Parts: sequence; structure tokens; C-alpha cells
Amino acid sequence: MIVLDSLLMFIIAYLTGFLYYGLYRNITARFQKRFGPPVWQSFFDSIKFFTKDNSTSHGWMFYLGPVIMMSGAIMTLLFIPFFSTGDSFKGLSDYGNLFIVLYLIVLGPLGNALGVGTAGNPFGVMGVTRGLSRLLALELPFYIAVIAIMSLSSSSDIATISSSQVTFNAVAYPLLFIGALFSFIGMMGQSPFDVVGAPVEVYSGPASEFSGKFLALLMSQGAIFTFAKLVLMVHLFLGGADGFLELLMKTFGLFIIVIAFGSIYGRFKTPQSIDFLLKIPTTIAMVGLILATWS
Repeated sequence: MIVLDSLLMFIIAYLTGFLYYGLYRNITARFQKRFGPPVWQSFFDSIKFFTKDNSTSHGWMFYLGPVIMMSGAIMTLLFIPFFSTGDSFKGLSDYGNLFIVLYLIVLGPLGNALGVGTAGNPFGVMGVTRGLSRLLALELPFYIAVIAIMSLSSSSDIATISSSQVTFNAVAYPLLFIGALFSFIGMMGQSPFDVVGAPVEVYSGPASEFSGKFLALLMSQGAIFTFAKLVLMVHLFLGGADGFLELLMKTFGLFIIVIAFGSIYGRFKTPQSIDFLLKIPTTIAMVGLILATWS
């Protein structure tokens, strides 16, 4: 039962993640007054790349990086239940809690650093350096908000936190939600915090080193990770979901907010990004934590 449940969760996240990525490319294009590619183009590209051979080789660690990233994305997904109630689409969530999810989220950046850093590409090293420099500043306000939510819910179980919300946490504790949202925008790779994979400036470097099946792995883990993080935010702040329609509506609404924010604002430099995250969202989350626990 767990194996079938986990497999279905993987398939749904895989397809939905690529659907959202296709919509992201089209919506971003419309913000920039142009037309994007077909919605399913990235999905078709990933399938095509799985059939291609790799054109470069930089040793086993270079290939292990995408594998670590894919493993982190899948395990993160399986520890996040899709619904607030019920016994279906729970994956491995009965065997882990929010602490495990917060740990697994970090595997993506670490796998990227190991794989890209081994290639020796200067643009890749630049992206890794930026990413690791930004990592603590990016996650600090998110962790503060999540710790506050766990304290208020008296539980680290995601389904319990989700189902216990009489009023959405985003409404009841807006400062916690705002602090976490800033971090979440960065986790989704959107401006103004996209200094790691900055288009034109950096991203073409690391991407050009990977090809074939490993490029397909990177694309696939990105799609799965996107959906997993959206579902997590829905559970923490938007009351979760009791069915697929509600889940898709809430994740897509949050997704639109994120990509709209990224399309409007320009990119921070690395020091600016770190300085902003440590000052503004962290302060907002800390004030939200104090107000929520004080009352």
C-alpha cells in the first residue's frame, strides 16, 4: 500500500510540477509581452533527455550531484501528505515529521554544490558560492516561522498542523506568513533572490555542463521539488486540502503570487540578497513569533 501510494504521489508531483513550470514560462512571457513555449514543452524535453547520452564527464561526484538532488526532492515529497485528512496519498509521513522535511530540503543545494563544483566550470563555482552564501539567510526567516507554527500547533506533524487551523495561519499570523513567503520566493528560485541561477549571468554555466540523463534528472527534480514545497506551504499556512481540486487551487494560487513577484522585481546582488533576508524577513518573522507566542 505504501509503495503504491508513494508511486502515485511521485507521478502526480512529476506531472503537476512540469505543468506548473510550463505555465510559469508562459505567464512570465506574457509579463514581458512575448509568447512562451507550449505548456508541456519542458516535460517533453525531459523525456527526450532521458534517452540521450552524456556528452561530458567530470568523475563520479559530478554525476552523483544530480542523483542527490533527485533523492532529496523525492524524499521531501514522500514525507509531505497531500491531504489534511484520510489515509491516501500520505507516503511516508506517518514515519517522519516537519523536522525531517526541513532537513531534506537542504539536500538540493548541497547536491548541486557537489556536482557543479566538481566540474570546475567558473560560472558553476560562482553559482555554488552564491547559493551557499545565501543559504542560511534564506532559510532563517522560514525556520523561525515554521518553529512558531509548530509551537502554536503543539505538534510537528504536518497533517495535524494543517487540520488544526480554524483560521488559516496566513490570516491568523500574517507576519509569520510574510516572513516565510520571502524565503519561499527564494527557495522557488525567483527574483529578487535568484542569484544562484541568474539567467544569462550564471545559469548557462552549470546547465551547459550537464547533458543527457543527468540534465533530465535536474529538470525532473526541479519539477517535483516545486510541487512538494508548494504543498508544504499550503499545509503550514493555508489550511491544507481535503481533495485534489482544493490542493491544486491553493498551490496554483500560491504559485501565481510567487512568479508574479519574481516577474515584477529585479534581481538583488548576492550581498544585497543576504542583507535583505537577514534584516527584513527575519525581523518580520521574529516579531510575528513574539506576538504569536505572547498572546
